[in-house]
Amino acid sequence: MSIWRWLRDAALAAAVITFVGNTACAAGLKDEIAPTGKLRVAIAVGPAGGAFWCVKSDSGYAGVPVELGKAMAAQVGVPVEFVERPNSNAIMEDAGAWDVAFMPKDSERETKVSFGPAYDSVETTFIVRAGLDVANVAALDQAGTEVAAINDTTVLRGAKAFLKKATVTGFKSYEEVFALLSAGEIDALALARDQLLIMAKQLPGTKVLSETFKKTDTAVAVPLKHPQSLAFVTKFMTEAKANGLLKKAYGANNLSESTLLTQ
Repeated sequence: MSIWRWLRDAALAAAVITFVGNTACAAGLKDEIAPTGKLRVAIAVGPAGGAFWCVKSDSGYAGVPVELGKAMAAQVGVPVEFVERPNSNAIMEDAGAWDVAFMPKDSERETKVSFGPAYDSVETTFIVRAGLDVANVAALDQAGTEVAAINDTTVLRGAKAFLKKATVTGFKSYEEVFALLSAGEIDALALARDQLLIMAKQLPGTKVLSETFKKTDTAVAVPLKHPQSLAFVTKFMTEAKANGLLKKAYGANNLSESTLLTQ
């Protein structure tokens, strides 16, 4: 056998091994990341969409996680199914019902799900109800002031640690705290600034404070002990930052790129 023939046969054998290996890896990934035959993407639904929150209409869901979930499912080669929950904590506590999620990241959650790259970093602050004369956080943090946040979220934990005198109470959903603020039944609400600015447009007389009490990063996540899933979403998000997919998702939802993390 000539050396050239030997090299040709060796190259062919290597290609076959690589193809078989990649096929096996792809099959293994599908089994782990889409055991139901669909990619179940958990989303939190509220009155206003954004980098984390999504909205629901007669035509379906919209939001950055929706755009990313659709693209992920296409790469895996399976249909996408959106799993709707009222907030990030409900998503985290129901990890068996979804395969991929996007949620605010903190040290407590890192013990319960596996996070991939963060893609958004927002300032967290307070919106004050109409009719309440509060100019800054110091004026807000007074005994008798009622501040709300969404139950068991990074924002709730941050607000409780930050405010020393005001009472901070957790509520079930975005819709619930929105209604309470609208009715004047709470004095203030803690949430990401981008969401509060949208809320302020819907609730005349309310005011978003200029100060920030916490920075919150939103990241892709998968259930614990899903190494192939974690490797896939990490690669996907890294590429989405580089190839413009993430920016496109922000543009499709009319979001500023000021909070987007591209590195």
